[in-house]
Amino acid sequence: MMIAMEPGILFNRRTLLASAALSQLAIRGANDKIRVANVGCGRRGLLKELMQIKDDANIEVAAVCDIWRQRREKAAADVKEFTGKAPDQVAEFAKVLARKDIDAVVIGTPDHLHCTMLIEAIKAGKDVYVEKPLAMNMKELIAAYDAVKKSDRVVQVGTQMRSYPQSAGARQIITSGGIGKILKVEQVRNGYKPYWMSYGSKEFADMELTEADTDWKAFLGPRKNRPFDADQYRGWFGYRDFSSGPHTNLMAHFIDMVHFATDAKFPKRAVALGGTYLWKEKFDAPDSVEVAFDYAEGFIVRYTSMFGNSAGNLAKWYGTRGTLDAKNLGAKAHWTISGEGSGEPDKLKAESQVPENEPVHHMKNWIDSVRSRKDPIAPIDAAYGHSVACIMAEESMVTGKRLVYDHSKRALHAG
Repeated sequence: MMIAMEPGILFNRRTLLASAALSQLAIRGANDKIRVANVGCGRRGLLKELMQIKDDANIEVAAVCDIWRQRREKAAADVKEFTGKAPDQVAEFAKVLARKDIDAVVIGTPDHLHCTMLIEAIKAGKDVYVEKPLAMNMKELIAAYDAVKKSDRVVQVGTQMRSYPQSAGARQIITSGGIGKILKVEQVRNGYKPYWMSYGSKEFADMELTEADTDWKAFLGPRKNRPFDADQYRGWFGYRDFSSGPHTNLMAHFIDMVHFATDAKFPKRAVALGGTYLWKEKFDAPDSVEVAFDYAEGFIVRYTSMFGNSAGNLAKWYGTRGTLDAKNLGAKAHWTISGEGSGEPDKLKAESQVPENEPVHHMKNWIDSVRSRKDPIAPIDAAYGHSVACIMAEESMVTGKRLVYDHSKRALHAG
């Protein structure tokens, strides 16, 4: 929709919404405190990150929202201890969204609720930080993406690898041809024990959990109704109704970094295999997965996870002039480039370290963007890209077919 504002000047709807948001920011003052609600006070540590930046970013954790009573109470106590002020405790997400004094929400709930809650928050006029993976299927991904794009809200997704000190340097090297044409990128991310077996964090591992302690219906959300199951509730990472497995959880970080470093948007084709080979527990998430992607930009990507043996971890970009070794993609590791593997005349001659920038605090980058109304480092377009890759991997693993993504139709098909 185009609207004429003055002769010769046209503004689209998004421009108008952005202008309105900037006007509101100017009215309250760019330095005024931003009031944030943390939604889902689980082990991911988003509440801790909010408290870390409270002074530098000038925010107040005004409310903690969790359907699990004990977690909600613990989160409120932590905020009071750290800040000196107790936040409001809220069980219902809708009540958080209805509050006019809440400017923004941080959503750290199970994977199957991300899109639903993001859409609800956008409709309520809140800026949003939402955990990855954004979506578990194409239908919910498209709905969430379109809702954000039609709004003026600032959305940051929790793929914080983009904010590592080395990431911008790696991106500059790769996009400038520093290691030549990229041919392949791969990550091997192994561990002995699956991450979902910790039951949601140490302090709650041995706690007896009853249905009266939580809201089971709210937890299930769009999933099929079933009797209360404390194991599914606490160990949701290991149940495919709520989180598909490492190829959609751990891989989301890696594939987003591939996109950030290469400017690729999403894969063209995907093939995946997976299963449970050692940890034959009540969980149904696979303990081993192998995924291969083909990109239209002319390179392939491989991701693999195995639980049962933690050896062999790596993360590398292979180019015609040499290799970028990301040393397991750790935030504190030293990433290097060298001529390793190249036979070209212009191969790199010596190993050097990938330049490191000042580290970007992923959460503070979002708050800064809330103030400036500019896109954060991991905006909704990045979330769309990593979600497409994760959904392709999941569909291929389930169906046993090679999946093709058609961006013109925003749809997957076998091929």
